[in-house]
Amino acid sequence: MALRHSKTLLALAAGLAITTAYSTAAVAQEAQASGEVRRVDASAGKITIKHGAISALQLPAMALVYHASPDLLTNIKPGDKITFTAKREGNNYVVTEIKK
Repeated sequence: MALRHSKTLLALAAGLAITTAYSTAAVAQEAQASGEVRRVDASAGKITIKHGAISALQLPAMALVYHASPDLLTNIKPGDKITFTAKREGNNYVVTEIKK
């Protein structure tokens, strides 16, 4: 009987560990970073940013096209050095905040 309870406790602990790992990954879907603007298409709501690795989003150093609200992109131009907050939405990356 004690062995059966031990197996049940181990199964519950394993399930909890998996759930905790999944929850942590889900929370880490937003990050702050800095980079250089390469291209801006405000009418399409897109900005290309060259940046270093962003570990919270599991992104290596690269130039990536992000989606952004057109009003965030006013006064932003290629060559600007920026800091930004981005999040993952499905298969897309979205800039939610941007500063020069």
